[in-house]
Order: sequence, then C-alpha cells, then structure tokens
Amino acid sequence: MRLATVSGAFVFAVAMTAALPALASGTTAPLPPPDPTAANLSPAQIRERAYDACLVTQAKIMATPRETLREPCRCYARRTIAAMTQDEIAAFRQTGYFNDSARGKALEALDACNLRRPI
Repeated sequence: MRLATVSGAFVFAVAMTAALPALASGTTAPLPPPDPTAANLSPAQIRERAYDACLVTQAKIMATPRETLREPCRCYARRTIAAMTQDEIAAFRQTGYFNDSARGKALEALDACNLRRPI
C-alpha cells in the first residue's frame, strides 16, 4: 500500500509540475496517463497523496529536507482536499491528478501555507 501511495504521489507531483506551467501560459501541457490506482481512493487517501507529493516537490524546489516541510505540506494537503468539490474528487479518482479547477485550489493552498509554486 505504501508503494502505491508513493508512486501515486510521484504521478501527482509530475502532473502538478507539468500542468502548472500551462496555467501560467494559458496553454495545455501534456499530462501523464491516468493512474488506475486512484479509482477507489477516499478523500483521506487523496489528501495523503497530496501530502507526499508536496514533500517531494517542495523539497526539490526549496532545496530543503522533507522533515522541515511536514507542517506546511500538511496545511497544503488539508486545505486543498477540503476545498475540492465532489466532482473534483471524482475527476481525481479517474485520472490520479487534479483537474484544472482543483489545481487552482491547490495553488491557493500553496500560497496560504507559505510554499512555493512549482512554476
């Protein structure tokens, strides 16, 4: 189960990194293929994936140890998943990554939790 979570976090991190430049430029960036392991995830499991992906992505962006990012990434994951609608949760389950409207909420959560945008 942990391997699935970590691999899911990686897919999320890649999707987030690939998609966020598209938001900035107004063009569509290619997204990774759908992740079939996301199909039956609960919101708590999606939050855990977002947390794991945040640790990986932010540690790389900020060149800092993951341990120092635990609270900001918890903040990010809680805010993002709490703000998502049922349709956004369903879209995540279909693809394994945030759709455009959920990505906007994720960006807002990054800002609120004092994390860097991966753009």
